[in-house]
Amino acid sequence: MHKIIVAAICYSFVHKQHQTSSGFDRALDFLFPLGSAGNALLATAYISGPPNLILMFIPKDINPASLSTLVSFAIGGLLGDVFFHLLPQTFLGEGDHDSVRFVLVHEKRNLVLGAAIFFGFALFVFLDKLLRILTSGGHDHDHAHSHSHSHSHSHSHVESDSAVSSARQELETPRKRSLRSADKKTEKAPEPLPVIRPSAYLNMAADFTHNITDGLAIAASFYISTSVGSVTTMAVFFHEIPHEVGDFALLISGGMTKFQAMGAQFITALGAFLGTLIGIAIQSFMAADPFVSSADSVGLFGTGLSTSDLVLPFTAGTFLYIGTVGAVPELLELQKGDPPQAELKRMLVQILAMFSGATLMFVVASE
Repeated sequence: MHKIIVAAICYSFVHKQHQTSSGFDRALDFLFPLGSAGNALLATAYISGPPNLILMFIPKDINPASLSTLVSFAIGGLLGDVFFHLLPQTFLGEGDHDSVRFVLVHEKRNLVLGAAIFFGFALFVFLDKLLRILTSGGHDHDHAHSHSHSHSHSHSHVESDSAVSSARQELETPRKRSLRSADKKTEKAPEPLPVIRPSAYLNMAADFTHNITDGLAIAASFYISTSVGSVTTMAVFFHEIPHEVGDFALLISGGMTKFQAMGAQFITALGAFLGTLIGIAIQSFMAADPFVSSADSVGLFGTGLSTSDLVLPFTAGTFLYIGTVGAVPELLELQKGDPPQAELKRMLVQILAMFSGATLMFVVASE
């Protein structure tokens, strides 16, 4: 919802600039030919498809050094989004950057918003722990049990097994022996399936929640006007590109293949459509009953906050977990066998990539 305010403030300027431009009007008519609900769904498709298609140009087998740089960029982007965008919008909202405005501070309101941030962070702590427990599957216990079991029985059957095998070898012809040895050579051990770490699933959940907020913003903006909706769509589009690249790097580092990560990104893109549909339903309900949003509404805990107002701080809490606990430990690991000079060089590249991601989000948030 925070992007709508920016779009509404700059709407008059954008509208005046483009009123004389017939090309812009034709472009709007071409891109958004439907009503408010239809245009909101079209805009959601525009912001979801192209950024994900960019991932096709990333190499299938990424160099570990390049992947480490991308993960650093993702950390900077996530934390930059939290500290430069989500947290300021959570507590202060968003207004005109060139004007002075008054903000009414409600202590109880800030407590509720802070609790939502903590809830998002704490929920991902418990989800991460639960996923680690479920994915472990007791393999170590089963392996130890089967090893001891087979070891205890091997002594009792070793003599009989060797006798049977020697008798069979005497009965076999030389041709059968050669065929059996050839079959053993051609047999290959099955390749182990890649293990996807819980951090990858948590990143998908956080991205899904974040996309819901984008869908809500797009839906509400198109119910203001097509021009405001187009400006909001443009802002979300350029905001999503660095996010998609960063999330892709985190999924790859979490154990996914390139195509698994691309599929996961398309799944999380459904969150934007879900948010758009929720926004359309809210707007339709409010249009049917204009007294729903009256000032008499007390809100959550008497603060005037609605449930949708908690999505933004909840997302901030999840991003804090993914950007710190989920990704930072990977950057702290040292490569075995590398000299200290190589590690220092890699660290400088990682710091530069992290600041690049944070700077990009700072520029996007300040626009």
